[in-house]
Amino acid sequence: MKQRNFNIKLVLALGSCFLSLFVNAQQLEILIDEALANSPKIQKFELQYNMASEKVNEVNTIPNTEFGVGYFISEPETRTGAQRFKVSAKQMLPWFGNITARENYVSSLADAKYEDIVIAKRKLMASVSQSYYNLYANKAKQDVLTENIKLLETYETLALTSVEVGKASAVDVLRLQMRQNELEQLKQVLEQQYLAEQTAFNNLLNRGDAITINVVNDLMIPSEDFEITTENLAFHPELLKYDKLYQSAEQSELLNQKESSPMIGFGLDYINVEKRPDMNFNDNGKDIVMPMVLLSIPIFNKKYKSQTKQNELQQQEVLAQKQERLNTLETLLDKAINDRISARISHVTQAKNLKQAKNAEDILIKSYEAGTIDFNDVLDIQELQLKFQMNQIESIKTYYVQTTIINYLTN
Repeated sequence: MKQRNFNIKLVLALGSCFLSLFVNAQQLEILIDEALANSPKIQKFELQYNMASEKVNEVNTIPNTEFGVGYFISEPETRTGAQRFKVSAKQMLPWFGNITARENYVSSLADAKYEDIVIAKRKLMASVSQSYYNLYANKAKQDVLTENIKLLETYETLALTSVEVGKASAVDVLRLQMRQNELEQLKQVLEQQYLAEQTAFNNLLNRGDAITINVVNDLMIPSEDFEITTENLAFHPELLKYDKLYQSAEQSELLNQKESSPMIGFGLDYINVEKRPDMNFNDNGKDIVMPMVLLSIPIFNKKYKSQTKQNELQQQEVLAQKQERLNTLETLLDKAINDRISARISHVTQAKNLKQAKNAEDILIKSYEAGTIDFNDVLDIQELQLKFQMNQIESIKTYYVQTTIINYLTN
């Protein structure tokens, strides 16, 4: 029970990362809580766990009591009279510890099912966070496009003025207008992609597709990364599930050994005897009562030997699966850490490039004030500036998406 409470705390802790950055925005933590409360997938796993737990009551039983009634069509004669009918009852009892072994086995299966709930919650929280960051990146890119469209409109005004004084041609104006059209197209495409991502996000929360998501306006990469405790990976629920499956195989073998033991039973036969007519002696018509002790011995035990071999193979399979999954998780963690470092490097580089692009833009403005301006250079600088801004947004999104993966693996 302590382990389960610990797992729940770990799951809930994932939603609290970086929430201090979400000022005046719909809190990601609230959205995650809503997703956890409404998820039909989690409800499915919870129902499966409840059914597995209920099986403990199913196996906590003994074999059915057997009753029999027989009537003698041809009544056998005995010294005390003719036998008329027979009533019998029999109860077999499993060997000592058999029921407890069954309960332990079923409980171990339920414990493995519980890890499915923890895993599903972690995955859902990661999916909600990643979708949220996708929405942020899309919205930020739309804002950047809007700014660049306005910038091009300013340059278009400058170009029209230059055309009037003979310092630019109408072709320069047309190029600026075509560039604006391209950016408008990109913005409209992003708007459609945002709606699709918004639908996916709302489906994660199991609510209406058209509900508006208020994402944060600005995200910054922290100056320092939080410490990553890679040792926690060994306690990841995806790996703990294999431990529980291994334990269930052990419990299955203990149960198999108990079931290969004899069964003891008790019974009682009652035979009704009719009095012999015209005779008077002791025990005339005395009924027969016969207590019985039964013993069921599995002489042909090939079945149990085979089950033992299967349990051994299952344990080996579980260990191999766990090692395979551990290798996969370690690869994912290492990739997430390196990708996050790369995102930080990219963010720094794009910031430098943006600063230089701004300086180039200032030079162009001064050139216009001096009476000369090359609008081809204007388009080149604007295109570079847009590229750097988009890359910077991508690096921020990548940083937080990879952080979400790291949290999923290590918390």
